[in-house]
Amino acid sequence: MEYRRLFLMVFVTFLFVALFMPIIKKIAIHIGALDIPNKRKVHKVPIPRLGGLGIYAGFLLGYMLFGWESIQMNAILIGSFIIVITGIIDDIKPIPARYKLIGQIIAAMVIPLYSGILLRDISAFGIYINFGCFSTIATIVFIVAIMNCINFIDGLDGLAGGISAIYFLMIGIIAILFNNSSGLDTILSFIMLGATLGFLVHNFYPASIFMGDSGSLFLGYIIAVISLLGYKNVTFTSLIVPIFLLAIPIMDTLFAIIRRLLKHESIAMPDKCHLHHQLLKLNFSIRKSVLIIYLIDVLFAIASIIYVIGDSKHGIFIYVLLFIVVVVLIWKTDIISDKKIERKFLFFHKKSK
Repeated sequence: MEYRRLFLMVFVTFLFVALFMPIIKKIAIHIGALDIPNKRKVHKVPIPRLGGLGIYAGFLLGYMLFGWESIQMNAILIGSFIIVITGIIDDIKPIPARYKLIGQIIAAMVIPLYSGILLRDISAFGIYINFGCFSTIATIVFIVAIMNCINFIDGLDGLAGGISAIYFLMIGIIAILFNNSSGLDTILSFIMLGATLGFLVHNFYPASIFMGDSGSLFLGYIIAVISLLGYKNVTFTSLIVPIFLLAIPIMDTLFAIIRRLLKHESIAMPDKCHLHHQLLKLNFSIRKSVLIIYLIDVLFAIASIIYVIGDSKHGIFIYVLLFIVVVVLIWKTDIISDKKIERKFLFFHKKSK
């Protein structure tokens, strides 16, 4: 009976968002919330970018039908409202990164200060870190970081939505394996799985609507909160599990920060060197590039499930293999630095000698 309820969560939110999204498109066009093409972007025509509002509506419907009132849920609702409003404002008329960051921090602060959900410690592979009196700060930093990871990876049709859907599905599977199918983290995961899949009906290549910052920041926010809830409710053996489920967006964000620091640019400066852009440079199509990243993400997810169910050695072995693949990808592409510039520098340096 419980599994039927979980399936119903996914089906209802999926159907609602899939049917509601055409209305969101019309609203986005009417208010001018359009993603205009430029040299950094892949699409060639203006695309509505208010898809996050549809995902958020599906989340609210799922909560009203299948959720329950609690201090934790109240905090999630307040924080998510703040972040969605911040994203909608940016979708209509882009605002400076520092103002978006302020909105992210305020939304993140609601979770530890109102609900009491805290990132107190992290343990993995024999390493243990206790944040102690810095637990509140660590929680806020974690939530803001995950929001920006999903925001940074949102560069191709269906990419951020697909990665988020994989995350929600895998969290749901892990929760079921731990007989935690009625926990708040599980309920939110299945509600969000349906809502995200409903959005992907309209967002997978060729996309007719983008999620915008209202979507990427909201998805990142909910993903971070679910990670903290699962960690608090012992759905996961460690917070490292959901972090590895997000390996691709986290690594892509780290690479972007390193790349921009090496170029002496602001870390908020957009560019065209993300992982998905590198795959396009290798002559993969948009669809194939997205599917390749899906595959790598699924492999990380499978490794996480293997690690969780007790076979940690095999899980770590798969993690290592995947990281080797990532290292090779870094070496072969311009994801951290421009290889052409490096080669020119070496050439002129040798010539000067």
